[in-house]
Amino acid sequence: MQIDLGTACYSADEIRAGAWIAAPGLSDNARAALDFTQAWLRGDTAFEVRTSGSTGAPKPIWLARTQMEASARATGDALGLLPHHVALVALPAHYIAGRMMLVRGCVLDLDLRLVEPASDPFADLADGAHVDFAAFVPLQFQSLLDIALGVPSDSCPPEEAARAVRYRRLLEGMAAILVGGGPVSATLEAQIGQLAAPVYHTYGMTETATHVALRPLNSPGAGGRFVPLPGVMLGSDERGCLHIRGPMTGGATVQTHDQVELYPDGTFVCLGRWDNVINSGGVKVQV
Repeated sequence: MQIDLGTACYSADEIRAGAWIAAPGLSDNARAALDFTQAWLRGDTAFEVRTSGSTGAPKPIWLARTQMEASARATGDALGLLPHHVALVALPAHYIAGRMMLVRGCVLDLDLRLVEPASDPFADLADGAHVDFAAFVPLQFQSLLDIALGVPSDSCPPEEAARAVRYRRLLEGMAAILVGGGPVSATLEAQIGQLAAPVYHTYGMTETATHVALRPLNSPGAGGRFVPLPGVMLGSDERGCLHIRGPMTGGATVQTHDQVELYPDGTFVCLGRWDNVINSGGVKVQV
């Protein structure tokens, strides 16, 4: 496992020893990522995170190391992630989505490439870069696809045409892409259908250490249903709202306000919020 910042690369041993602490020019996001990873590598057993407000008023909670590790392993099993796959960390390290990308790196022995959270996560990647796995919010992925799938015209500057080709190559070279933290529009889903690389919409929350289910967006026979991760047990209450139990919840049952239709095979479709709470994509990020 290592974290590549583009300007410097740190091994697990160097992160554990704090070799990065005195490094000049590190952004707040990079320092947050390295600080969290150091805490993980030294064996901290619990981590404070702030909920998004999907199951009540936003509040700080503690997630056990075992919950986060279980989530990372379930994701690795579901997506077939392998040691030294390159994972792009393009989400803020202060929040659960970015932190769980770091946990996946540590637990699954992935090589992490950290970039600053931005609408174009590929902007700072070097020519010839390769990525096996990434997670994006819909706005980021829409921006990438608008570039990658754009048809260059005769008047298109050569650098723009080259960027489109490079972005398409990067996306098509991935083993898995996650999109979460908000709804996937019909326009975005249609664009995703043009990619061969497998793309999944995520369902989850802070209390479940990010996603507990994945909805294939462009695989053959994708039927619009979320498929629970290994070990996840689902049910619904009298309102038809989903509840979740599994190793990433620490064995506790997490009750949501999301009305769902559950199917006998364990898959489900989201029907909407029981309480009609508006979900702000700028803050709520669970991928």
